[in-house]
Parts: sequence; structure tokens; C-alpha cells
Amino acid sequence: MIFQKPSKQNVEVEEIYTEETIQETEDNIDTVVGPSVNVEGDFSSEGNIIVKGTVTGSVHTSRVLSVEPGAKIIANVRAGSALIAGEVRGNMKIKDSLELSATARILGDIEVKTLSVEPGAVVFGKITMPGIEGVEVKSGRRSRKTEEVAGSQNEEYLG
Repeated sequence: MIFQKPSKQNVEVEEIYTEETIQETEDNIDTVVGPSVNVEGDFSSEGNIIVKGTVTGSVHTSRVLSVEPGAKIIANVRAGSALIAGEVRGNMKIKDSLELSATARILGDIEVKTLSVEPGAVVFGKITMPGIEGVEVKSGRRSRKTEEVAGSQNEEYLG
């Protein structure tokens, strides 16, 4: 029965399958920057970005950014999540998680919720993670308020 007239049930199944396939395709869209490609300027995508070449300027995706070994990003980066195995020169603001493999090289500040670093990865910059709001950060430098308190205590002691 090759030339069978489609029944109403068969048409509904085909429509549902087509809608699901279109939705899956839209959810899994990847933008790939190949190994021989150099992108200059503001690079933005609503889908996943896979970098195997070089990107200069700025990079933004609400989904996953993947930087392969040997790839370079010379730009500020904003992403939902990121997997870095290459080099990034610029500040990174990652909404959810950042994974740095052993071959990762980061030169810039990182702001991220969850960070995973394999031994061998190199980071030169400040790392900021939420979770300690309201806590005074102690550092080697004295703030003006700290110096005022220390000065008044010394006067009382020497007094």
C-alpha cells in the first residue's frame, strides 16, 4: 500500500514529530569558529559557541562557550557556561559554571558562580564568586577605616 491516502491519525503523528524535531534543532544550534578562521568584532550567538580558531573583540552567548586546545579568544567574554581548553585574554563573566582544563590559559578577571580547575591550568587575574555577600574581605592592604582604628588603638596604648 505505497500510495495509501494518509489517515487523520498519521497526519497528527507527522505534525507532532516535525514540531519536536524543529524544537530540538533550535535548542542544539552550535556556532563553530574553525581552526583556520579569525573573527574580529563583536561576536554574539543565542546558541552554543565552539571556538577552534581565533576571536578578537567581544564574545557573548547565553548558552555554552567551548574553547578548544590551541584556540584563542582575545576579548571580554559573557556566557551561560564555559569549557576552556585554549587561551582567553580578557575578562570573563560566566553566569553558571566555568571548567578550565589542564591546557587552559586565562589572562583576565573571572566572575563565575561555579569554578572547576584541572591541575596545569593557568589563571592570571582576579576570581570573584558569589556566596559571601556581606562579609568584609581581609587583604594585605589596610583600608582607611582600618588605619584609623589602628591609629586610635596605638594612641591609647602609648597614651
